[in-house]
Amino acid sequence: MSENSQTSSNPSISQKFWRWMFNDASLYEGLSDEEKHQIDGSRLVVFISMHIACLSVFYVGISWVAVGLMLALYLVRMFFITAFYHRYFSHRTYAVSRPVQFLMAFSGCTAGQRGPLWWAGHHRGHHVNSDTEIDPHSPRNGFLNSHMLWFFRRGNFSLHDHRIKDLLKYPELRLLEKFDWVPFLFLFLGCYFLGSILAAYFPALNTSGVQLLVWGGLISTVVLYHATYTINSLAHVFGKRRFDTNDDSRNNIWLAFLTLGEGWHNNHHRYPASTRQGFYRGELDISFILINMFAAIGLAKDLKPVPVHILEEGRQQ
Repeated sequence: MSENSQTSSNPSISQKFWRWMFNDASLYEGLSDEEKHQIDGSRLVVFISMHIACLSVFYVGISWVAVGLMLALYLVRMFFITAFYHRYFSHRTYAVSRPVQFLMAFSGCTAGQRGPLWWAGHHRGHHVNSDTEIDPHSPRNGFLNSHMLWFFRRGNFSLHDHRIKDLLKYPELRLLEKFDWVPFLFLFLGCYFLGSILAAYFPALNTSGVQLLVWGGLISTVVLYHATYTINSLAHVFGKRRFDTNDDSRNNIWLAFLTLGEGWHNNHHRYPASTRQGFYRGELDISFILINMFAAIGLAKDLKPVPVHILEEGRQQ
C-alpha cells in the first residue's frame, strides 16, 4: 500500500481537524453501525464549553443593553431557524429569489445549528421516519437523545444528499455549508465590537465588548439552542393532538410562544407543506405573520395555504 493511500485511509490529526472545519463528509464515510452511534467527542467538548463559558456572566456583569441584545438575538435567530431553515429550506412552503435565498441561508447560520443543507436533510428524514426506530431524535429513544445527543452521533453528520437534491444544485449553498461556522463567528465578533463602540462613545450605558460577547453571543445562543431542541424532545410528548397522525406530535401553546409558532407541531405534522403552522384562530404563529410581511414587500411569494379539507378535519376532532 502506498503512503498516499495510507494517509487517505488513516488521516492524521491535522487532516481530521481541517476536514472537521470544512464539514468534509469523507471524515465520516465507511463507519460501522457502532461507530455511527458513537458521540463525537470534539463537538461535544465545544458544546459543553459554550455552556461553561456562560458562567463568565458573573465576571462581566449585567446591563439593560446586554439583556436587550440577548433577547433580540434570540428572537431574530429563532425566526431565522423557524422561517428560513424549517419552513423554507426544509419544506419549501414559499418561494424567494436566489439572492434572498442565500441571505436567508447565511442568516440561519448565525444560529450555530449547522448549515441549511444539513438541517433540511435531517429534518426531511425526521418527517419520513417520525417516531420510528430510525428517527434519530424521537423521544421514544430517551429525552437526552432527542433533545441534543442525536446530533453529536457520528452517523448524523452527513448531509443526506438524496433528500436535498433541490438545494444541492446551488453552488453558493454548498460552499456556505462547508463554512457554516463563519456567519456564527461574525455574530460573536459583531457583539464584541458593538460593545466596544458603546463603551467608548456611550460609557453611561455601562457595557463593554466582553459583556455583549457573553450576553449576545454565548447566553443568547445557548438559550436559543435549548428552546429549538424542545420541539424534538417535548413537542412529541406534551400537548394536545388535534390530528390523528402516524407519530406522537402534539400542539403545545407554551412551546409555540417560545419558538415563534413551531409549537403547533401536530398541525405541522398533519400538513408540513403549509407556510402556516397555527392553523386556527387563537393559534398564534408569529413566524407566519413575519413571513407575510416579507411577502408584502416582495421578498417572498407563493405562500402555501392549509387545504380546506384538512381544516375541516381538524375542526371535527
